[in-house]
Amino acid sequence: MTLQEFFTQYPKVAIAFSGGVDSTYLLYAAKQYAQDVKAYYVKSEFQPQFELDEAVQLAKELGVNMKLLKLQALSDSRVAENPLDCCYYCKNVIFNAIKDAAKSDGYTVLLDGTNASDDASDRPGMRALAELSVLSPLRICGLTKAEIRRLSKEAGLSTWDKPAYACLATRIPAGERITKEKLVATEAAEGYLFSLGFTDFRVRSCDGHARIQLPEAQWELLFKHRKEILAKLKEYYKTVSLDLEVRG
Repeated sequence: MTLQEFFTQYPKVAIAFSGGVDSTYLLYAAKQYAQDVKAYYVKSEFQPQFELDEAVQLAKELGVNMKLLKLQALSDSRVAENPLDCCYYCKNVIFNAIKDAAKSDGYTVLLDGTNASDDASDRPGMRALAELSVLSPLRICGLTKAEIRRLSKEAGLSTWDKPAYACLATRIPAGERITKEKLVATEAAEGYLFSLGFTDFRVRSCDGHARIQLPEAQWELLFKHRKEILAKLKEYYKTVSLDLEVRG
């Protein structure tokens, strides 16, 4: 099945939109082939502000109406406790909210950007999608991440080479309770590193200690700004270290 065939079968759709590579290409394709499409972006404590800003701009560029839904993900104790399958409970909260909003707007078919490269056995969140009857056209049509990047480049989408960016909660190890303060620290720390020119990195948190993971090619830039980075990140963390096992 092609995406054109998919949207012929499902001409009126709601799309869970994050502004990432996959959901942006899905939204682009829906704009081309579907008769009626609306995007839904969920802003919770887990999404940094820059992602929302980028999603708003992308939806505008694609000419698609986007509805913003604001949620308090940590109000669900199962999410806040951060078990190994935290993503399952979080996806339930998010996609139930989107389904309710979409249904109120007259949309009964909800899509997400899961692609054919995503490993279902390693993604508890995908179990939630199946239970909620969320369809994943990119996966259904056999499109891998590499193919989506290629097609996005051909379509002139600015996201074609956008690095993957998981939600802020993934910086906190499973079993350690997620708090708003920890998420604020992560967003501030990563935002500062972004401002210095770093890309494709993470600031992991464990019991109040920060561990920076970034490609080896950027280590020189890290050492150049070592003092400033230490001063900034120690506003939020007890210690700051570099993960030497990460290679780029």
